[in-house]
Amino acid sequence: MVYEYEGRNEKEAIEKAAEELGLERDQFDVEILESQKGSLFKKGYVKIRVQPVDSPEHLDGEFEGKVPNTTERVRNPNLVANPVPQDEFEQKIVDFVENMIEKMGYKVAVEIMFREDKKIGVKLTSESSSILIGRKGKNLDALQLLANVYAGHLGREDVRIILDTENYRIRREETLVRLAYNTADKVRQRRTTILLEPMNPYERRLIHTTLNDIPDVETKSEGEGLYKQVRVIYTGVRR
Repeated sequence: MVYEYEGRNEKEAIEKAAEELGLERDQFDVEILESQKGSLFKKGYVKIRVQPVDSPEHLDGEFEGKVPNTTERVRNPNLVANPVPQDEFEQKIVDFVENMIEKMGYKVAVEIMFREDKKIGVKLTSESSSILIGRKGKNLDALQLLANVYAGHLGREDVRIILDTENYRIRREETLVRLAYNTADKVRQRRTTILLEPMNPYERRLIHTTLNDIPDVETKSEGEGLYKQVRVIYTGVRR
């Protein structure tokens, strides 16, 4: 099930969701639908969409695009895992991903990238990395979805498999942060609105969060389905 909540800020909305659903914060995902900064004459407003991680809809959305922040893992070598599978489950995941990609006609080396509570990162090394990533990461998202479906068949629906290659996830995140700030600058200079390209839930939330504290700027998601667009809106006084 998917739920929507409102609050004066993101924290208040999330706390309201956790209380009403009776869940801990790490038991559901949050997508910011609208964000308006407060001012002297107007209260702040945030609208979020909440999806429990064990819901059926979660399998389609979460595994196709949303990934944990990987920047800290790269900067802190202590968070990098032993690349060799440590149990039968990890070995089966590595073998499945490797066989799947090789059946597509591409050579690849697969190893464990990180281990977290209920998350396993899998690194793909291939001369065909650009093909495995695909346009805006859609091929990588699709491979990741299949890996998670297979993990479910092994009885491990509680574990999320995150695929990455050539540090694409980190590079994409940095690109989106720059895009968010550049777009906010244009919106404020031109006193207009700008509609960004379609993005998956994780990418949209990154845009919303990045611009949450920018004066005179609001964001909201528009569209239907998994890949929606973020509209960046100028809210200051028009001349």
